[in-house]
Amino acid sequence: MNDIKSAAEYIIKAVVIDSDNVEISTREENGLTIIEVSAPPETVGQIIGKEGKIIKSIRTLLNLAFPETRYLLQIKE
Repeated sequence: MNDIKSAAEYIIKAVVIDSDNVEISTREENGLTIIEVSAPPETVGQIIGKEGKIIKSIRTLLNLAFPETRYLLQIKE
């Protein structure tokens, strides 16, 4: 995993049960990498977790793996 997109995709698809419905795209804006996760509502609940614990853990892992990268992780239904 050389870039933040592939790392985020690997982690998120490992968390959900049906990873076929999850799509991850990235774009760059002013030095900021925007990672957009598109998934059905029931899958979004699996990604976020109770009280947002899973998504916070995903962000922590990405921060540790890519400390110099500025990114924004967005979830869309």
